[in-house]
Amino acid sequence: MSTHKHFDKICCVVVCLAIVLTIVFINSEKLGVTAAFRALGYENKLFSTDQVHTINIEIEDWDGFLKSATQEVYTVCSVSIDGERFQNVALRAKGNTSLSQVAQYGNNRYSFKMEFDHYDDSLTYHGLDKLSLNNLIQDNTFLKDYLTYRMMAENGVTAPLCSFTYITVNGEDWGLYLAVESVEDSFLPRNYGQNYGELYKPDSMSMGGGRGNGKGFDMEKFQEEFSKGQQTEQSESNGNENSSASSQPQNGEQSESPSFPGGGEMPDLSNFPSGEMPDFPGGEMPDLPNSGESESENDGENQTGSSRSKRPGGFMMGANDVALVYSDDKVDSYANIFGNAKTNVSNQDKKRLIKSIKQLNNNENLDEVLDQEEVIRYFVIHNFVLNFDSYTGSMMHNYYLYEKDGKMSMIPWDYNLAFGGFQGSKDATALVNYPIDSPVSGGTIDSRPMLAWIFSSETYTELYHQYFREFITNVFDSGDFEKEIDRVKALIAPYVQKDPTKFCTYEEFETAIDTLKQTCLLRAQSVSGQFDGSIPSTSEGQSADSTAFVQAGDLSVSAMGSMGNMGNKGGGMGGFSGFGGKRSKSSDQTQESKEEDSTKAESSSPDSSQPSGSTSEKPSESASEKPSGSPPEMPSGGFPGMPNGENMTPPPQGGEQPAQSL
Repeated sequence: MSTHKHFDKICCVVVCLAIVLTIVFINSEKLGVTAAFRALGYENKLFSTDQVHTINIEIEDWDGFLKSATQEVYTVCSVSIDGERFQNVALRAKGNTSLSQVAQYGNNRYSFKMEFDHYDDSLTYHGLDKLSLNNLIQDNTFLKDYLTYRMMAENGVTAPLCSFTYITVNGEDWGLYLAVESVEDSFLPRNYGQNYGELYKPDSMSMGGGRGNGKGFDMEKFQEEFSKGQQTEQSESNGNENSSASSQPQNGEQSESPSFPGGGEMPDLSNFPSGEMPDFPGGEMPDLPNSGESESENDGENQTGSSRSKRPGGFMMGANDVALVYSDDKVDSYANIFGNAKTNVSNQDKKRLIKSIKQLNNNENLDEVLDQEEVIRYFVIHNFVLNFDSYTGSMMHNYYLYEKDGKMSMIPWDYNLAFGGFQGSKDATALVNYPIDSPVSGGTIDSRPMLAWIFSSETYTELYHQYFREFITNVFDSGDFEKEIDRVKALIAPYVQKDPTKFCTYEEFETAIDTLKQTCLLRAQSVSGQFDGSIPSTSEGQSADSTAFVQAGDLSVSAMGSMGNMGNKGGGMGGFSGFGGKRSKSSDQTQESKEEDSTKAESSSPDSSQPSGSTSEKPSESASEKPSGSPPEMPSGGFPGMPNGENMTPPPQGGEQPAQSL
């Protein structure tokens, strides 16, 4: 026993310090102490980008799993990741539109979701609970998702980790996939600390397949709403006393058709397969009449009760709440947000988010309701890569909404249809010159409140331009982009070559990735011209003067992959060759020649003689073409010139959030 005369005093001091430290720890955020990101371990294992990883799936009835894939039912399996084995793992197919598309392709190359903790709460992959394995459908480059996530993360945006992985099933080759960190339980503490906020994935409609998120796209309802919107517009026009007589339809005339980029008329939708998108003339989604403007209270209601967007800008397949448009204070008015919550949200959480959305729409207290820097940096990359299957497109989905203490930000998701893929754009020059200050397709900036505030004042717009300049300088002017895309191409090419289930040929992959590289370089050149004023940065300005456009007429946008019409099996979709198929050489190829190509494709397909669901043999290769047992050594990925959250210019108001670094 200690006999020090001050022993009691020392003990009291130690106890008091312990109490003070405990109080500080509990109330750290209120006292301005930022929680450190949590290192979980999986970041530098499966998601290292200097190699192609390997995943072997061991499953008893693979054929049965594939036959029931569209039902998205979990099946137990064992997996080996880079040689490390895990048992009692749950596996299911995943996807929205892609589920039905893969089923129609007939090659069974579904995307997968892997849950380590589905059957055993204690099981994770070095802290990772859920993993997405993307099949890279409609992306002949194999790189759109990868590059976008990397650019986002390196530019200071919280984004999922990703890496390439070669999948085998019961030891047999299956294909090259992109492994993506699911934006769920592990993602949140890794990026925001243990005391993280709330997470949502707003969505009201998708076009076939998929769990939740309005999975049933109803083509008949689409046609009905379109026709109703046309009638409403004509009725309003006829009732407008200020409308000139010459502007009204005369006897026997049709009302004015919706505006289709590239010209043309509304395609015939009557015989279009349910759950798929038509091939619009000009290759892009038109601005259709707004179906939410009809007189009936119930018109424009979607499956969950939220009304369609009534802001200017034409027909929108998404809903008001998905666009983050404020309607009222009722929780039920935001069913497409709260019905897709990824965290356990309380009624108080819901009311807090509605209050933030209201202030966002009113441009009030923006520094309190937005992580301004992160949102601006998100839209810098988003508007560069031109993904319109997103918040800035007619669907207004494919993003996560994060909220903590009333402050909102966006997390990127699903960029396989970037660079004009969603609209099947045919005009490469128009694509690379797309205006950075008019980035919405199928609507107006005002119809997207999370974007509109950036253009609500010169201060925010200039900050957006400043971050955009930094991005172009650090990534493209430095030459880092070319180095990275060349590095990744060399890394994955041997695996693409031996991939037995890929949606394109190896030659098409080579063409696609070279096209992507040139598209990005020309896009960067155009954006620089939009900064200095030599190229207009708005759609209005470009309509008036396109003489200084960066020319890209030699590029084929569809070569990168797109979401066009569904072809015959083996013929692909929107310029895709299917499994072992051939892509059309010209956009005006006759139906007869298309059918001939399809016949050839099916007869030459490596799996044409095998039963559905079986793993096909890989194409014969010379020994020099096969990847070695271990992946080739490559320098680690990333863009060295990117800021990684360091030395970033802060927004005019509010504090900075540490950026994720890969």
